Amino acid sequence: MKVLVTGAQGFIGKNLVLRLRERPNTEVRTFVRGDDASALRIALADVDAVIHLAGENRPASEEAFDLVNAGLTEHLCQALKAMGKAVPVLFSSSTQAEQDNPYGRSKLAAEQSLTALAKDKGNPVAIYRLPGVFGKWCRPHYNSVVATFCYQKAHDLPVQINDASARIRLVYVDDVVTAFFHMLEAPPPGLSWLSVTPEYSIALGELSAQIDAFQNCRSTLVSERVGTGLTRALYSTYVSYLPLEKFSYSVPSYSDARGVFVEILKTPDAGQFSFFTIRPGHRRGGHYHHTKTEKFLVIKGRARFGFRHMLTNVVHHLETDGDHPQVVESVPGWTHDITNIGAGEIAAICWVNEIFYRANPDTIVCQV
Repeated sequence: MKVLVTGAQGFIGKNLVLRLRERPNTEVRTFVRGDDASALRIALADVDAVIHLAGENRPASEEAFDLVNAGLTEHLCQALKAMGKAVPVLFSSSTQAEQDNPYGRSKLAAEQSLTALAKDKGNPVAIYRLPGVFGKWCRPHYNSVVATFCYQKAHDLPVQINDASARIRLVYVDDVVTAFFHMLEAPPPGLSWLSVTPEYSIALGELSAQIDAFQNCRSTLVSERVGTGLTRALYSTYVSYLPLEKFSYSVPSYSDARGVFVEILKTPDAGQFSFFTIRPGHRRGGHYHHTKTEKFLVIKGRARFGFRHMLTNVVHHLETDGDHPQVVESVPGWTHDITNIGAGEIAAICWVNEIFYRANPDTIVCQV
């Protein structure tokens, strides 16, 4: 499949082209700022689809809106008509097309040219009136408040908010690309007005506070719920703006004669993760829990886990080592410990189902 992407060096274009090039049997052609009309006609030769992203958002003069947004789109339509082939066209318009401003009017004119193409020549045309698009590689201080906030906060710069209650509509760039792919795979006939899902809404104050929370997790170690939805997409976007010197950060390490203990990550409702070491001949643990549970994975060294039931005094031992990965569970009501029985140091990963709170640790000292 040969796909032409106009505006390939823009924010959406960069994400789209990378994803297209990951697809097997797909040839990507590009038309970018600075290319002339002849380059567009050459790029259109024998293509199977066109994704038209090229446009002006903040030009030096308003004339550029008509020249690029309206003019380039009309030129594209004329070139497609001359080809005599009804190739599908996807167009990234904007919700601003509903507004009476220079940018909105230019986008509306582009839509009208593409509508005529679908009507006159039968090209499948899909128009997406996109709200604010955000994600990696979006240009800050340009046309995305998300990009601006993420960049400013990632670089420890102040953010100015005039109206914290003002709400914005957003779609995530990966969802935009996925929507385009679905249309490419099965273009509906004629003219289609399509949307990207999911669409999000958030107040500027909430957006700022959420990005602050992403920053704070490095000191508190308590992660935000970044696995789904808007929070997932915002977190990925925020991290993409981190400067090189912030690609890593330190976490507290506690050391004694037994070895070291390091907390890695805490979650609001899914426990915390840590790792620890045990030097040869040393032991950790010697306590029980009423409700708390743990999972241990020895990744280096040989360990003996000891268990004793707090009511029956039944004792159980098991051994594990880093060469044969095996998760060992602590069970409520059983006191337990871990002893290094090898010649080298033990390194182990631990997950606990709840964050450790010193005021209510649910950890009662008791030897096996």
